[in-house]
Amino acid sequence: METVNEMVGASPAICAVFDLVRKMATTEMPVLITGETGTGKELTAQAIHERSLRKHGPFVPINCGAIPETLLESELFGHERGAFTGAVQQKKGKLEAAAGGTLFLDEVGDLLPTLQVKLLRFLQEGTFERVGGQETLHVDARVLAATNVDLKAAIDKNLFREDLYYRLGVLRIHLPPLRDRGEDSLLMAMVFLKQAAATYRKSIRGYTAHAIDVLRTYSWPGNVRELSNQVRRAVVMAEGEEITPQDLDLAGEELHTVDTLDSLRAAHRRIEMELLVKAISLHQGNLTRAARDLEVSRSTLYRKLRAYGLEKFVPAATPHSLSSKSRFKKSATPSAQENRCGESPESAPVGTPMEPVHQLS
Repeated sequence: METVNEMVGASPAICAVFDLVRKMATTEMPVLITGETGTGKELTAQAIHERSLRKHGPFVPINCGAIPETLLESELFGHERGAFTGAVQQKKGKLEAAAGGTLFLDEVGDLLPTLQVKLLRFLQEGTFERVGGQETLHVDARVLAATNVDLKAAIDKNLFREDLYYRLGVLRIHLPPLRDRGEDSLLMAMVFLKQAAATYRKSIRGYTAHAIDVLRTYSWPGNVRELSNQVRRAVVMAEGEEITPQDLDLAGEELHTVDTLDSLRAAHRRIEMELLVKAISLHQGNLTRAARDLEVSRSTLYRKLRAYGLEKFVPAATPHSLSSKSRFKKSATPSAQENRCGESPESAPVGTPMEPVHQLS
């Protein structure tokens, strides 16, 4: 699965995920990560691993749904020479490769019942045997698992063991779909644009106003993965310095409208964030012009950008706007002076009631 180098977001839903990642990284317990396809389950597992005491050990992923059933047991637990036709030599599996580190089981709901039994035994006792082997092996590896299916429904259908479900799900994280993350889609679109423009060596600095509206209102059924792919496509297709709805290939898609009522505080936060992102994109990082159109002073604009962490996403930021970048780099564990989502009191201007963009980097 494709990932980005950082987890970025400002919405309460993703900030809650960040908090859980930090807490769960300090333990050795299994973690079950749930969420729709494309929400970033492997990236979340990597974030937990990289903040744990096992960070210097290997992170070994295996997609349980992508490997044929006849090969999955060997891939996971290894096999001995002669265990089956074609087994000409001993092979260690992913579990042994993860010794001292973390084993990530993606799409764990696709495991066969026989493999579920072996996995349960490993979680309980830390032991297993290779396919065709008699020797009991001990491996020190933490197990993180992920699924996009309803495991409780699978239990009801006798497709998944209930005892394994509770063993894997000692700790749980549910990743919200992108459509429930508010303005995060705009922020991530800016990150992906900068990355793709650098990769394909194209001079593209922002989005048109119509493209921004499309990014914000589209429902993103494929979540972060779809957003990343569409932005990369747009960079390849774009002929100018701005991404258009036609470049995104979303103009004819069904847009997502929200009928729920925001609180005044939430509406203020959402609208201000959207205006800042639109101004940055429309003026291709020229903050003087952005400040003029927003009818605020340059110092007020700088203050707002810092409060939200948006200086990190300015496509062509001036040195002045990035001069305090290190001031906003957060450690893995927020201090007592920081509130939820990592905002320190001195970073936000008086009268700004909103949390800044937050990230796990």
